[in-house]
Amino acid sequence: MKLALIADIHSNIEAFDACLAHARDRGAQRFALLGDLVGYNADPVAVVARAMQLVEAGAAVAVQGNHDAAAAGDVSERMNEAAAAAIRWTQRQLAPHQADFLRSLPLVLREGSVCLVHASAAAPERWVYVMDTRAAAASLDAAESPYVFCGHVHDPLLYYMGADRRPQPFLPVAGISIPVARHRRWLSIVGSCGQPRDGDPRARYALFDIDRALLTFHRIDYDQATAAGKVRRAGLPEEFARRLESGR
Repeated sequence: MKLALIADIHSNIEAFDACLAHARDRGAQRFALLGDLVGYNADPVAVVARAMQLVEAGAAVAVQGNHDAAAAGDVSERMNEAAAAAIRWTQRQLAPHQADFLRSLPLVLREGSVCLVHASAAAPERWVYVMDTRAAAASLDAAESPYVFCGHVHDPLLYYMGADRRPQPFLPVAGISIPVARHRRWLSIVGSCGQPRDGDPRARYALFDIDRALLTFHRIDYDQATAAGKVRRAGLPEEFARRLESGR
């Protein structure tokens, strides 16, 4: 089975649909949505509707991200003013049943050999960024699964647990399949679908071939100009439109 891993969509329906189409063309049979469906950009209604459709059809599973929790009414999450302004705007757009959907999403899902979480499996409710080997080790140990897939950090990175039980980081190259042998443990940050930040504005997702134990990271062209134009027309902070155009 091929599982498409999509994180940090952030209300960008153009990027989301492009990743879905690309994954289907490559044989994806199921989708894992790794949190932050909403936030920053201008299409929360369309993105949540698409996610709900996939989940209700049994084609996808989803976990909650910090922007999803905030949009659903969790006031404990601390954000900068621009991000908070986008959340307040998002809350006004969502229908009650869509907010309920975001509120109902689990923080962690385990299916077979796979653990899905937005941030760290060690403390999913604290939205810890997995930014180094120490955080990666904590998440791997808490997950108790051979494979951990997450988002939150918008740039992709792959960690594998070595013989010394210390995670080793590996920077994936888009389009190149990586053998992820089952005798090791792996943590993959799949990168952001809807708001890349590394200077390349193309959308990101990863495809996991479970049967062959191969993981492939992808970068996908989509209509950034349309997505950025919607941000501006919605009156959302200009920095979010520029980030879609530049990837920074």
